[in-house]
Amino acid sequence: MLHAVIMAGGTGTRFWPESRAQRPKQLLKMVGEKTMIRATVDRLADLVPPDRVLIATTAPLAGAVADELSELPREAVLVEPCKRNTAPCIGLAALRVTRHDPEATMAVMPADHVIGPEEAFRDAIRFAAALVDQRPERIVTFGVRPSYPSESFGYIERGEQLQAEGAGAPPAYRVRQFHEKPSAEVAAEYLASGKFYWNSGIFLWKAQTILDALAEFQPEMYARLQRIADAVNTPQFGEVLANEFAAIQGTSIDYAVMEHASDVVVVEAPFDWDDVGSWQSLARLRGTDADGNTIAAKHLGLNTSGTIVRGGDHLIVTLGLQDCIIVHTPNATLVANKHAEESIRKVVELLQERGYEEYL
Repeated sequence: MLHAVIMAGGTGTRFWPESRAQRPKQLLKMVGEKTMIRATVDRLADLVPPDRVLIATTAPLAGAVADELSELPREAVLVEPCKRNTAPCIGLAALRVTRHDPEATMAVMPADHVIGPEEAFRDAIRFAAALVDQRPERIVTFGVRPSYPSESFGYIERGEQLQAEGAGAPPAYRVRQFHEKPSAEVAAEYLASGKFYWNSGIFLWKAQTILDALAEFQPEMYARLQRIADAVNTPQFGEVLANEFAAIQGTSIDYAVMEHASDVVVVEAPFDWDDVGSWQSLARLRGTDADGNTIAAKHLGLNTSGTIVRGGDHLIVTLGLQDCIIVHTPNATLVANKHAEESIRKVVELLQERGYEEYL
């Protein structure tokens, strides 16, 4: 049966001051009237029932996630004792899934992407599941055809195309190689070649297949995960989970498995996708006015262009601004040059260093 694992443990520091430790990006309404995690779960409607949805998150967020997704069983929230990147998270989820369904197929996705149309997404998941049913050892990922030479995404280089699976099926290729975030020059070459996709971070595989891959390529990690699994339903489980998970060397599933596995297929995503990676994403997703501004606030602007303004009922007035980001919250306001946006993470680090906990 098909199960969904939604990774929702991120801190969303690039969206400070709106994204906070107790309410990060996935719990915010970045686009539309739904929180990002709610939109992700709703996107699975008619595809995966609530009792086969698993939300992987961290202890500080578990309560808020459970409240936001109150229709899911309480045990649907899988709590990681600490952050250790995506590979240990996925391994822990796979162990949970196989305990209830040894033949399970897992669709794995982040909680903070904007995707549409939803039916195209669901059809793509069904198609990927069929590819896995054909070859249970196969690993499937989704690649997004790049629309500009982004330096912010990892890339997937495609190889030979698989035999067509039927009318209307999206193209699927063997993966030749995964590539790290490139320089601007290399990204332009990738775009021009037509053989590269953005790595969407959405995967589909048999739960047992990913566990076998972790055992092969990350034996120390797998051994610790297995010790956690062995302790389930024992009085020592909480202690074993905390100690063994914390001892794992955190790494992404791309590094841990995807770059080493031999039977990896990339499906060209037949849906629109945005990872909403920074405040500037709002310009793509919400659009701009005649002056190139993206406004999600009560705002009065004069001689303002190329600027993103986000806030609530508090009036924000801008005069003579160009290419800025302004985000107002009840206790903190960000005013930044667009080109300095990557430094928002540094702001969060400085707040931590100075003990300004009320702003984190």
